[in-house]
Amino acid sequence: MDFKAIYAPVEQDFAAVDSFITHHLDSNVPLIREVGDYIVQSGGKRLRPLVAILCARASGYTGYNHVDVAAIIEFLHTATLLHDDVVDESNLRRGRPTVNAVWGNAASVLVGDFLISRALQLMVALRHPRLLDIFSQSTNTISEGEVLQLINVRDPNTTEQNYMRVIHHKTAKMFESAAETGAVLGITDNQDFTAAFAEYGRHLGIAFQLIDDVLDYQGDASELGKNVGDDLAEGKPTLPLIHTIANGSEEQAKVIKDAIRSGGLDHLQEIVETVRASGGLQYTVDKAAEHTRLALDAIADVPASPYKDALVTLAEESLKRTY
Repeated sequence: MDFKAIYAPVEQDFAAVDSFITHHLDSNVPLIREVGDYIVQSGGKRLRPLVAILCARASGYTGYNHVDVAAIIEFLHTATLLHDDVVDESNLRRGRPTVNAVWGNAASVLVGDFLISRALQLMVALRHPRLLDIFSQSTNTISEGEVLQLINVRDPNTTEQNYMRVIHHKTAKMFESAAETGAVLGITDNQDFTAAFAEYGRHLGIAFQLIDDVLDYQGDASELGKNVGDDLAEGKPTLPLIHTIANGSEEQAKVIKDAIRSGGLDHLQEIVETVRASGGLQYTVDKAAEHTRLALDAIADVPASPYKDALVTLAEESLKRTY
C-alpha cells in the first residue's frame, strides 16, 4: 500500500494526532510512561485515526476536535491490542515483542486499562453527547466481540454467520466508530454524512479483517510483523478454515477440525495446502472484495474531495495489501 499518498491530504492533521497521543500518554507513574513510549515507538499504520481524520475533512469539518477524536480511537484500539495479546499469549506484534512479552501480563492489562480511562477523560472533555454515545456503544460492542471470539476458540463447529458476527463486533466496529465520529463533526444544517461514513467504516473493517485471515496462511512474517499461522496456533476458526470445513472433502474437514481443536503449528504446511486446495483462501478474498465494494458504494454520494479520494484509495489498496 502507498500509505504516503493516502496520508498526504491530512499530513499536518496526522502529525497533530501523533503529538496529541504522545502528550496524553504521559503519566506520573513511571511504568505507564515506559510502556507508553514503547507503544508509540512500535509504530503501526494507525489506520483507524486516519479514517476518523479523513471522514471529518471529507464531511467538510474545518475545526480541530477531529484530532481529539482520532486520538481517542487510537487509545481504545491500542488498549484492545494489549488485552488481546494477553488473552492470545502473543509474543510478537508489528515486528517487535509484545508488551506482555516484555513487561508481563499484569502490566499489559493494567496499561490497557489506563488507555481506556484516558480515552474516557478525553471523551468527556469534548462535551459532545453524540460522540460520547457512539464511543460508549462501540466500546461495549467491541468488548462483546472479544468474548464472542473467546467462545469460538477451539470450536471447529463455528459457523460463517457466527464468525462474521465476531468480525463485526471485534474489528469492524472500531473502523465504523472512527468513520462515524469523524463525520459527526462535519454535520451542518444542510448535510449529514454520518450514516454513509459509518457504513463505509463497517465494510472497510470487515474487508480488512478478512484479508488478515488470508495473510495468516500466505503472508510473510517479516512483512506482517507477527508470526504466520498465529490464528491456527491459537485455535481460532477463521473464515478460510470455516469454508474448508463446510465445502472441502470429509478428509480435508477432519484435518482442519483436528487442527482447530488442538491448536499449535505441527501441521501448518498441510493446513495451508488444504485451505488453498479447497478454495478457502480465494473465497475469503472474494468476500473481502465484496465488502470493499459495499464500502465504496456507501460514500458514492459524498462530494468529491482529496479526502474522499484518499478514503477510496485506502479501501482499494487494503484489499491488495501483503501486511
